[in-house]
Amino acid sequence: MNETLPPCPACSSAYAYEMGSLLICPECGHEWSPSSAEAGSGEGTVIRDSVGNVLADGDTVTVVKALKVKGSPSGIKAGTKVRNIRLVDGVDGHDIDCKIDGFGAMQLKSSVVRKA
Repeated sequence: MNETLPPCPACSSAYAYEMGSLLICPECGHEWSPSSAEAGSGEGTVIRDSVGNVLADGDTVTVVKALKVKGSPSGIKAGTKVRNIRLVDGVDGHDIDCKIDGFGAMQLKSSVVRKA
């Protein structure tokens, strides 16, 4: 293999390897497509809240609509503040990983929160 692979956009590790059509970093576990590494600035995808503000790890957000939670008699009310969010590549559009007081760890969609 003569071609060199780009470093990981998440942790800048030089030990990335190919698996199918994706590149994978063995140090942090980040997966990305080679075309996004060439086209983008290395930041990956930009995650925006319900009004278009760019979200980042560690931000505080506010839930903008009431959410039902499976197994809970009352859901998450609109206006609930969520501190110290973490952006992830989740399942079914759930791209925020967080802890909510009274509910514990869960994932939210960026379309139901607003940056505080």
